[in-house]
Amino acid sequence: MCALFSRLDLRSLVQNLALLTVGSLLMAVNMNLFLAPAQIAPGGVSGTAIILNQLTGWPIGLTMLVLNLPLVALGFRFLGGFRFLGYTVNAVLLYNLGVDVLARWLPAGGLTDDLVLNALYGGVVAGLGSGLVYRGGGTTAGTGILGRVLQLRTGVPVSQIYVLVDGIVILVAGLVFGWEKGLYALITLFVWGLAADYVLEGPSVVRMAFIVTGHGHQASGGTFGRTRY
Repeated sequence: MCALFSRLDLRSLVQNLALLTVGSLLMAVNMNLFLAPAQIAPGGVSGTAIILNQLTGWPIGLTMLVLNLPLVALGFRFLGGFRFLGYTVNAVLLYNLGVDVLARWLPAGGLTDDLVLNALYGGVVAGLGSGLVYRGGGTTAGTGILGRVLQLRTGVPVSQIYVLVDGIVILVAGLVFGWEKGLYALITLFVWGLAADYVLEGPSVVRMAFIVTGHGHQASGGTFGRTRY
């Protein structure tokens, strides 16, 4: 019995690490191919790092790592201790350092100059990557940790904290890169959320049909029948 549980635990661990690794690397590739070349800063630590890279020339990945370290410490203190730390550090290191390492092998100017394509694909790929990381039991740190901690300490809804923090970053991005790119960053942020939800919850589509009939005894739900597909 103990051996069976050990095999199950090992299988779960390997599966989670695989999800974390694939998700983190997807986000690192996405940063180099779509977000950074197009100067799209969709809020959070990643958006802040893109802005600082423009202003100072600091490497994006290393900047993200420096910004994330105090947030990881905050999460360790308030969100689960070593269990939180293990998976999160793995994802943060792969994602943040992967941005700078993969930049040497990927096209410097990204795949396209079209802002619409960069905004849409940047949101989709980032959402897929972060969704896989969440399914693996980790996070990529960032303002998600800050939002969760503030929600626990103050009771302010996480969604409101996200709007505030990401809104400030996108506002600064608009001042630095121009308002057009700031607006595209909003599109990326929206698509990012949709894609991450899809990975986490799947295509939760429910169809409802109401049937009005004079033969109520033949309807499964009385006069009004409801069917889910």
